[in-house]
Amino acid sequence: MKEFAFYRILLISWYGVAAIIFVALLFIPAPYGRHSRPGWGPSIQARFGWMIMEAVSSVGFCGFFLLGNREHTPVTLFFMLLWLIHYIQRSFVYPFLIKNGRKPMALSIVGMAIFFNIINTYLNGRYLNWFSTVYTRRWVQDPRFIIGLILFFSGFFINIHSDWILRKLRSEDSDNYGIPHGGLFEWISSANYFGEVVEWFGWACLTWSYAGLSFAVWTAANLVPRARSHHKWYITQFADYPKNRKAILPFLF
Repeated sequence: MKEFAFYRILLISWYGVAAIIFVALLFIPAPYGRHSRPGWGPSIQARFGWMIMEAVSSVGFCGFFLLGNREHTPVTLFFMLLWLIHYIQRSFVYPFLIKNGRKPMALSIVGMAIFFNIINTYLNGRYLNWFSTVYTRRWVQDPRFIIGLILFFSGFFINIHSDWILRKLRSEDSDNYGIPHGGLFEWISSANYFGEVVEWFGWACLTWSYAGLSFAVWTAANLVPRARSHHKWYITQFADYPKNRKAILPFLF
């Protein structure tokens, strides 16, 4: 089978798997963070788990992208820069900022995340430097690129700001949680997840690709059910939790 045929089958299948994962996570929250529970095998410190699984996306994307068969253009190099901005922050900054970094994370969760990141970086990196149409300099003037870029950085900064608000609620290695206030937390329980979903839908828009859209769909399939679980958890843990808040979409859900 030629690679392009394999790529198309994998991409289509990847959308189907995302739908299955979405339904599964509505009933079985991924066992990390506040939803951690025994029975998922050996574990490592969460800080190192985050570093390992997110670093795969930085290294993997560069590998699939730079080893492509097409000459790089300024636009595709800019796409790579955006990807690295996100994943360097997630791999080498975020793990050292989290207050409960010594908390255990199951190796099975790390392994599943690594598997996802390998497939995701292959689909996006290989697309941009082999299977895509050529992105010329005129692409940066296209409304899809401009809107996508605004969404990408808006989501990126919402995510970082929301993580900062959550960190302020906790002391080092504390398992205690509080009610977050400020920013989009005034309207939704998982402002950090909302930011990440917006960010990757921005990526899908500015690359205008099914590969980019698959990443956005997977992000939503993973984080929307988790935000729902977070929202229910807050309501059960705090009697005074704001009743006007939604889970992840302001005023809607």
